[in-house]
Amino acid sequence: MEVTWTGILILICIFIYTTWDTFYRRRNLPPGPAPLPLIGTLLHIKRGKLVDSLMKLWDQYGPVYTLYFGPRPVVVLCGYDAVKEALIERSEEFGARGPLPLLEKFTQGYGISLSNGERWRILRTFAVKTMKDFGFGKKSIEGKIQIEAQCIVDEFKKSNGQPFNPHKMLMDAISNVLCAFIFGDRFEYKDESFTKLLGIVDESFRLATSTWGQLLTLLPTFMNHIPGPHQRIIANSEKMTEFIQERVKVSLETLDPSAPRHFIDSFLIKMEEEKNNPDTEFHQRNLLVSAHNLFIAGIETVTTTLRFALIILLKYPDIEAKLHDEINQVIGRDRAPNFADRLQMHFTQAFIHEVQRFCDVSPLNVPRMVTRNVQFRGYQIPKGTEIYPLLCTVHRDKKYFSSPWKFNPNHFLDESGRFMKNDALMAFSAGKRICPGENLARMELFIFLTTILQNFKLTSQTEFTETDIAPKMSGFLNTPIKFELSFVPH
Repeated sequence: MEVTWTGILILICIFIYTTWDTFYRRRNLPPGPAPLPLIGTLLHIKRGKLVDSLMKLWDQYGPVYTLYFGPRPVVVLCGYDAVKEALIERSEEFGARGPLPLLEKFTQGYGISLSNGERWRILRTFAVKTMKDFGFGKKSIEGKIQIEAQCIVDEFKKSNGQPFNPHKMLMDAISNVLCAFIFGDRFEYKDESFTKLLGIVDESFRLATSTWGQLLTLLPTFMNHIPGPHQRIIANSEKMTEFIQERVKVSLETLDPSAPRHFIDSFLIKMEEEKNNPDTEFHQRNLLVSAHNLFIAGIETVTTTLRFALIILLKYPDIEAKLHDEINQVIGRDRAPNFADRLQMHFTQAFIHEVQRFCDVSPLNVPRMVTRNVQFRGYQIPKGTEIYPLLCTVHRDKKYFSSPWKFNPNHFLDESGRFMKNDALMAFSAGKRICPGENLARMELFIFLTTILQNFKLTSQTEFTETDIAPKMSGFLNTPIKFELSFVPH
């Protein structure tokens, strides 16, 4: 027995030594806290405060530093200059998608969001073309957004000015715009299957940003074998896929190859065209995962941004008054807002952009990976190293925003009060992996917000503080606190 325990002890020591040796023989990686065997730099991450911890390390180590998520090194990029240099100026080298443990077991390299190489290029090109074919950024999709915005106004009116939490209704409306593109139909807000689907999406994002989800990101090999609520993230994605599969069956039954009605139709037609190509990327698994990717990417970000916009307006009624004035001057009360109106609405544009900057819906971005050995700012980053370009540090870069921790629409206004773009806003990421639905999201944010304010004044029985409206900088997604408000018709 003594010999056995001695042998085990020797093996443990050898393992610890080789692991430790691996850490410190990686020459010329960017600086960072010293890792420990097995857990890496986990002790430098506060429980449930992943994003906040990474931002504090930015202050300590500068714009480029190295962490260890377990045994694997991760290079973190902070501030606009470093992120721009990597994602835009050197987009080929920093253009691969890094692993995302939250979804990796589900996607397995399929679909648009987490694939790489030729598969990613083919599927992204197809998705962007299909979006254009169905009018993304044009009047046809704008009409669908206007209809959905009016539907949510009608729902808000049913509250008769009584306070309620608008989260579900906003999610219903935003989801329906995507449903029209992906499935060809909108759903009634009380539809049972629709409600169940959105409940699954909402729970998945809550789990992803929870302490459990953060631990899964940091120690995936370990956490994949630990029971807990984080295990439901993959199960929820499979449930969403079952819903999509049912819609695919319906589409197949009524498909007209000469007249595609939506994304699924277009993908099915492409599958038929390439059925004899053994290397085709147009097959069932890529269809299901791509539809899943488009759906979840397009719902939560816009919904959450609108929720932040509403609570910020409750905190700052003077800003709401300015928005009302601009809406009255440019649009009036007798017609629906359209996207072209934004060109005359400088304060409204500045407000929406500042909401996107301030609320930082996706503070971590989605991880990248270098495609070859890279020399970056004097450091050597080996091929295959994960890269975390922190959007939250871009949006809090005092070099480009005069009051980075305060909500201030003047960040996007020039001296004459006209809207002014700021390249340091990267709400949709940047470079090769920039969100393909950016134009749709911008259109949705403008039309939904202006339509709501055209019809209502916002009030609440709660007096919100700056702490209440500030993003919590915890995990994968920043969401506002739960709140209720009254929509009082003009």
